[in-house]
Amino acid sequence: MKPTGMPARAKARKPTATKTDSRQPKKSSRDMIIELVVIVAVAIGLALGVQAFVVKPYRIPSGSMEPTLAVGQRVLVNRIGTDFGGPHIGEIAVFHPPASAEAQECGPTPHTVKFGGAACAQPVAQEASVNFVKRVVAGPGDEIYVKEGHVFRKAAGTSTFVAEPDSYIKPCDGSPECDFPTPIKIPPGHWYMMGDNRGNSDDSRFWGPVPTSWIIGQAIITYWPPDRIGIF
Repeated sequence: MKPTGMPARAKARKPTATKTDSRQPKKSSRDMIIELVVIVAVAIGLALGVQAFVVKPYRIPSGSMEPTLAVGQRVLVNRIGTDFGGPHIGEIAVFHPPASAEAQECGPTPHTVKFGGAACAQPVAQEASVNFVKRVVAGPGDEIYVKEGHVFRKAAGTSTFVAEPDSYIKPCDGSPECDFPTPIKIPPGHWYMMGDNRGNSDDSRFWGPVPTSWIIGQAIITYWPPDRIGIF
């Protein structure tokens, strides 16, 4: 008789795994040093690029912006904002003043303004290399006068002088440099800068408006000292 039942199955072979070495080659000390140098160089390059083109820290050198900014206080300045929207009335700006600012001389024909008359309205062509920090109080085509440290502005295209909302300024206490009651007009492409400490500030009243191209940027944050950290 022939055997009955199912035929026997051949035993399947398991696939043979190919062994691979999963260990990564160790980096040499030389490679690690090179990698570290590259990382540091890239980080420094990025930091310098940010400072050159985006934001940059500045230290407040004088009391002309008191009580808003104290001597030694530090701010970050937005360097690209003016490339897109230009300055705005009321903002705090870092800029280069005219070369005549140190001597407090006004206009292409240098002269000293007289208290109780008109503030300086004549721009000059030569730019100083120093940085000033002031508040923008008027722009192209605006008319202004100053009374007891308060700016009254007639915006370009309007017919009425309006008092600056200036709760941030330091009272003048009768200082003669706080009164320039004769209106002046800001020339095209220029901005008028004044310190918040109106009785003790070397600003546009004495050396005139500055062109847009001299404005470095807007102060956006104060980060030092810690108890004065804030956003403008």
